[in-house]
Amino acid sequence: MKKLKIHPFIYFFFTILYLEIISKIVITNHLFNLGLIYVLIYSLPFCLFFTLLSKSFFYKMNKIISIIITLVITIYFEVQYIFYNLFSIPFSFSTISLANQALDFSNIIKDAILDHLLVFSLYLIPLIILIILNRKIDFSKYHKESIISLFFMLITSYIFTFLTLIPSQEKKDLYFKIDDQISIIDSFGMLTYTKIDLKRQIWGYDTDLIIEAKPEEKEPTEIEYGDNILDLNLSETNNNNINKINNYVTNSSPTNKNKYTGLFKDKNLIFILAEGFNEIAVDETRTPTLYKMVNNGFVFNNFYSPVFLSTTGGEFQATTGLIPTQEILSTWKKKTPKISYALGNTFSQLGYRIHSYHNWTYTYYKRNITMKTLGFTNYLGCGNGLEDRMDCGWLPQDSKMIEVTTPDYLNKEGNFVTYYVTVSGHSPYNSGDNIARIHLDSVKDLTYSDSVKYYLAAQVELDKMLEELIKDLEESGELDNTVIALVGDHYPYTLSIDEMNEAATYEKDDTIEVNHSNFILWNNQIEEPIVIDKVGSQIDVLPTILNLFGIDYDSRLIVGKDILSDYEGLAIFSNRSWTSDYGSYDSSTKTFTLKEGKELKDETIEEYVKRINNRVANSFSISKLIIDNNYYEYILGS
Repeated sequence: MKKLKIHPFIYFFFTILYLEIISKIVITNHLFNLGLIYVLIYSLPFCLFFTLLSKSFFYKMNKIISIIITLVITIYFEVQYIFYNLFSIPFSFSTISLANQALDFSNIIKDAILDHLLVFSLYLIPLIILIILNRKIDFSKYHKESIISLFFMLITSYIFTFLTLIPSQEKKDLYFKIDDQISIIDSFGMLTYTKIDLKRQIWGYDTDLIIEAKPEEKEPTEIEYGDNILDLNLSETNNNNINKINNYVTNSSPTNKNKYTGLFKDKNLIFILAEGFNEIAVDETRTPTLYKMVNNGFVFNNFYSPVFLSTTGGEFQATTGLIPTQEILSTWKKKTPKISYALGNTFSQLGYRIHSYHNWTYTYYKRNITMKTLGFTNYLGCGNGLEDRMDCGWLPQDSKMIEVTTPDYLNKEGNFVTYYVTVSGHSPYNSGDNIARIHLDSVKDLTYSDSVKYYLAAQVELDKMLEELIKDLEESGELDNTVIALVGDHYPYTLSIDEMNEAATYEKDDTIEVNHSNFILWNNQIEEPIVIDKVGSQIDVLPTILNLFGIDYDSRLIVGKDILSDYEGLAIFSNRSWTSDYGSYDSSTKTFTLKEGKELKDETIEEYVKRINNRVANSFSISKLIIDNNYYEYILGS
């Protein structure tokens, strides 16, 4: 009697469903929801396609093809999981070159795998089963008629998946229009997300904006400062996307000027994007300069540095005021659109001398291209001149970068804006970190985990950098006339949430509060701290600086908002979760938590959450439309 063998379709069905379920659990934090049924349905075409491939040739070839398919999809699911754990977003093919650079540290990848070894191992089970049971799977070649039947089943199943979109406009929009990676994976599965992602990279896609009625005009206050708005030509054009943006801008409310408008007018600016900087690094004894600057000048108590694809996402947020999805970052680097309000562009038009420095490879994240879009045309890094002034070996010292660059702009005629991107605080945080070893004595008495101590020791170098900077400014006589702004590019995401909480002053969650940090905005002439409790984030940094320097701009053209205005505070995260002045929303669980002591007066919680969710969705969409269509050049010209 002939032994029954397992049909390849059965094997592929359970393999794909198993991998999809693991991903739903560990990436979307969901399992038993409507999305699971959709995942099952949308997995069928993949199962049939893989079955077709594994039944079309002779026995040995079909077996080899099945092993290759399993190996490839297993590795792909593993890569997605590790990528998500490193950057809090799934991998997209739109930024494959950027991902390659961001993951160009073998120790970080190794540590990420070891830290998540259990889940990493679970993904390997289907491949192990195939290797063990391959003799029990029927890899014999199908007859021509069976192959044709299987092909028609594949086409039918593919059509059926589209029919399931008809009853739900929400699912249809998610499939065709909305760039919400986590929701797509949760609703359709990882493989369908990949198919959607590839299709969008090849053919593009339209994105919509939700136009809502402007809020009613507020009663005029005793002192009226006016709005940050320009007289723009927003008339209809022949370009549908330009019309979308114009209509959105027309119906948007600008931010107001305020008592701080022009406070820093005609001063110099030094802007620092600090690698891995987070509030847990600040200590009165260990980092006295950081402590002084965090607690003086402007003190932002509710500031967040959301992770959007590592340092390049943090840089884009802080210097442009726009949301940096992987697709937007890719377009920025490929098409190099004009970004009129970016730091270098804005201040160079005012006659400032512009400088920018990075003490690592100057081409990293394609900065040799993108720095020009930000207005930093004389950018200096390791590889185009900085290596002649300092040791650029891994890891270079931030304080040394200050020492060798301040002569470029101090004691010179005219105002200056200088932009620094640091690297000394980079992970991994272990005994191989040469920067941390320099400052290890400062943390030897702490009872934290070794990785936390190495992180804190590495951040002492940032303090030394600021100490050197203030000394040079003071010696040149420019300290009183210079504003120092500093934000972290992201929290130290190679530390686990438990490790973060070892050094935190309160219990952080791993979605929102893990991003809570400091925004330093400091000038020696501010005698008393100006405390701001409103919520803000990296995309708000640019408009806040523009307003403080008294620069005319149109606040409707920037997604971020001046934190010092009366515009309601909001911090947006890569998975479309958010926190506001009233509460926090977790997109993975779709739950809103009202902050203690807060009360919504003019709308229900449901109305409020829907309105802010619309604002969040628009923030992603308008950022994409502005960059895709080079809108700043269109609306503002040169």
